[in-house]
Amino acid sequence: MSRIGNRKIGLPSGVSATIEDNKIIVKGAKGSLTEEINNLVEVVITESDIETKAKNDSKEANMNVGTMNSLINNMVKGVSVGFSKGLEAVGVGYRFQVSGNKINISAGYSHPVIVEVPSDLKVEQVSNTEITISGIDKQKVAQFAANIREVREPEPYKGKGIRYKGEYVRRKEGKKAAK
Repeated sequence: MSRIGNRKIGLPSGVSATIEDNKIIVKGAKGSLTEEINNLVEVVITESDIETKAKNDSKEANMNVGTMNSLINNMVKGVSVGFSKGLEAVGVGYRFQVSGNKINISAGYSHPVIVEVPSDLKVEQVSNTEITISGIDKQKVAQFAANIREVREPEPYKGKGIRYKGEYVRRKEGKKAAK
């Protein structure tokens, strides 16, 4: 049995979970999230926690128990605390400009790159070179941060580009190292 699948997920105060039509709905102070339950997994909700169990002893059921448990745990954390991801632009002239639901990114191209923010995410501008993306859905926050990072990924020679907050970029030496 999966060790993660054995974990009981505690429900913080103000968070409730229900099962309807093979879907689990988690509601909290920040909003509500819905996830479809895998056919091989049984979800049991008590007053203070949520448990996941495999419906049979197959290897596939065992794998899906851990996955469902992690997804439900992320839903509970999202509606109670939320998730956030920081990005920073490193390089001369590299900057972010947040206005409304659009991010104007200057990343060394001849034109600015404009990215539209999804309605369920919130983007805060910390400084000209730093932004923070926050929301209740971990997957959406991480995917949107990855899409922004993709505009100009950090390069290994000068370290310029858009990187996650605290990300280490491994640096390489240039041609001078060959001599």
